[in-house]
Amino acid sequence: MALEDAKKQIDLAFTREDRRGLAFENAFGGALSFLRRQYSKDLTGVDIAVTGVPFDQAVTHRTGTRFGPRAIREASTLQPYDPPIGWGFDPLGEFSIIDYGDLAFDYAHTPSFPALLTDHIRTILNANAASVTLGGDHSITLPILKAYAEKYGPTSVIQFDAHSDLWADDDFDRIDHGTFMYKAVKLGYVDPTRSVQIGIRTVCDDYLGMHYIDARSVHEMGLPWVVERTKSIVGDNPTYVTFDIDALDPAFAPGTGTPVWGGLASWQTAALLRDLAGINMVGGDVVEVSPPFDHGNITAVAGAHVAMELCCLNLWNKRK
Repeated sequence: MALEDAKKQIDLAFTREDRRGLAFENAFGGALSFLRRQYSKDLTGVDIAVTGVPFDQAVTHRTGTRFGPRAIREASTLQPYDPPIGWGFDPLGEFSIIDYGDLAFDYAHTPSFPALLTDHIRTILNANAASVTLGGDHSITLPILKAYAEKYGPTSVIQFDAHSDLWADDDFDRIDHGTFMYKAVKLGYVDPTRSVQIGIRTVCDDYLGMHYIDARSVHEMGLPWVVERTKSIVGDNPTYVTFDIDALDPAFAPGTGTPVWGGLASWQTAALLRDLAGINMVGGDVVEVSPPFDHGNITAVAGAHVAMELCCLNLWNKRK
């Protein structure tokens, strides 16, 4: 690359004139926007706003997911050189995706956090964009689902997770990553009869009407069965996809707060997300990436790939 051409590729997060297009900056330098997208608070014409929520005050074990959005962004710099394989279209070239930055909140005033996050996502949805959120612990999904329910009514949810997060908790002022789905169902944000949890491998006494496919069933029944069953459950209902990185086996994602053996492999996850193409996905998140417990950034890399796949899954039905 000639020097003058190289100069044009400096910090595209700030200098990009067109939000569409691949990026060919050095992966080891430059601004750490997600997929080298433009940092912007202007939602005009945006298809997807990727935003970070560095909140981890609701975990039951190991903290550290507050550093997840930063690590996922850094890991994503390896991806925007080519369209993602297996999708048959170029999401970065065909659609407007921005890095909307992180939610600002007072870490010392936890009670104010949920409303701030709901308003943050509500702003994105009011601009007719979708959100793909980088967590953060899994409690962040509850205030996000509130914003989606305001727009779409009770949504379907596809939840990739080792845990159901349906622990009973009727104190709705508590913020807990293990009870967020219980509260989402009880508050009417989610239609449990048209929702499914994939990869579960911990005990749950009451699924509140939600369907579930445990990890062993994924391994033994096979991916086509999982995809067919999932699509039959959510149908064409507006669907939110939430991906807890501990859905992956700790061999593929050690950097998380509550790892459980027997989980999904990376190749299974990639195939499932791609084969779910066609669902009416309206938004999603990837949560629980905890860099302090990661090794060689492999969990962050997995999180970055999941976030890219969520973008593709959301944009699939919007292709011309």
